[in-house]
Amino acid sequence: MAAAHSSPCLPPSRCLLSAPVLGCDRFVRLFPLRTSEFPVLLRRTVCAATYAQTLQNIPETHVTTLENGLRVASEESNHPTCTVGLWIEAGSRYEDPKTNGAAFFVEHMALKGTKKRPGSAFEKEVESLGAHLNGYTSREQTAFYIKALSKDMPKVVELLSDLVQNCALENSEIEKERGVILQELKEMDSNLADVTFDYLHATAYQGTSLAHTVEGTTDNIKRLTRGDLASYIDTHFKAPRMVLAAAGGISHRELVDAAKQHFAGLPFTSKGDSVPTLKRCRFTGSEIRARDDGLPLAHIALAVEGPGWADPDNVVLNVANAIIGRYDRTFGGGKNQSSKLATLAVEHNLCHSFEPFNTCYSDTGLFGFHFVSDPLSVDDMMFCAQGEWMRLCTSTTESEVNRAKNYLRNAMVAQLDGTTRVCENIGSHLLHYGRRIPLEEWDARISAVDAKMVRDVCSKYIYDKCPAIAAVGPIEQLLDYNRLRSSMYWVRL
Repeated sequence: MAAAHSSPCLPPSRCLLSAPVLGCDRFVRLFPLRTSEFPVLLRRTVCAATYAQTLQNIPETHVTTLENGLRVASEESNHPTCTVGLWIEAGSRYEDPKTNGAAFFVEHMALKGTKKRPGSAFEKEVESLGAHLNGYTSREQTAFYIKALSKDMPKVVELLSDLVQNCALENSEIEKERGVILQELKEMDSNLADVTFDYLHATAYQGTSLAHTVEGTTDNIKRLTRGDLASYIDTHFKAPRMVLAAAGGISHRELVDAAKQHFAGLPFTSKGDSVPTLKRCRFTGSEIRARDDGLPLAHIALAVEGPGWADPDNVVLNVANAIIGRYDRTFGGGKNQSSKLATLAVEHNLCHSFEPFNTCYSDTGLFGFHFVSDPLSVDDMMFCAQGEWMRLCTSTTESEVNRAKNYLRNAMVAQLDGTTRVCENIGSHLLHYGRRIPLEEWDARISAVDAKMVRDVCSKYIYDKCPAIAAVGPIEQLLDYNRLRSSMYWVRL
């Protein structure tokens, strides 16, 4: 620290302790000192990195493809920990009505022991490393990942290879896990937001595999056998459909060597006609209403068909969603928020919360909004939300777009927080795009968006399109579908 000195602005009896403003050489007085004390000047020797420097200094993502088609990708850093995971191109979209729920069941069983480590032995070995094991299933992908100390990376790779290649599927464990899953399904029914989105998929993609829930139906969970689960694993757990991703204090060369050692026996071809393929999922403008006046709040979701993962229009639609913003009654700011819809919601008590979404799949997507409101506010909130959509199509301003772009940049940099988020970003990107798109490239795409692009792209996907609607709870005030459809355009003279 620098030598003490007296403030030139105050007498000695009112000297203040000074501290630097982040990233510069100015100083701010923090609190008064007693007469007998001298203020201490604190200096920063290192300035904070700028936004541009942060993007440029992100470590390179290394990708290696093994002979059997397994992709190995990593981002090296100086973290003392690492996250290593497997991202698999498998989910409820690859199921049929009879096997819906198999992917979710397999995810549960994979964490319950292997042929080499039966029962709880697998979990105990993970815990002995002080590691954290987790997994999830979605409509198009399944993931298993472990966070551990960097020095344990080779062991983590071996554990993951055992998990996907030697799943035990013991009958006793299957029956035990069947009961656990059935209990989970009961608990999920109380989460009305998730129920609403499942209904939204069921009506928007009716008659297709995207209409399936990730967890499956109760009847299917009761009926699935060990043979069904083994068949699902044999069909989908193939090397070309997997990405081994890692982030943290690891070496890519060591990761590749460990992958060659433990994943070399992973099959890379499918038997006969069992090669999984994605069929086109048709979007249908329609609605599902589950009216229950005994519930206190209405949950409503409205969506139009959006683009798939690789479509460049996604960036523009994400900017549009950032313009709409999100709101919850717990937020501060009241009516002084930048979001016009949030301001209306506060001033007129329209809803408890709302949030736009842009859910993408390989070749399609759902672009829309979800809100929770009192029974007597449903009509007003829907009118204002659809009006905001029309405003995006016709009169978006540059100032709104600039604010939304800054919001997206902030959310983008937040992806750098922790090895697990980086690892998931790597694995998902390689499945969706075939490569990891650098943040610098995302930033360039965001910077290229202007108000005209937002108006044009929103008109392309929203204006005069048939929406899909899902509503749960006391929804008597929700207008009929034809009235809501007529609010998807403006009659202008």
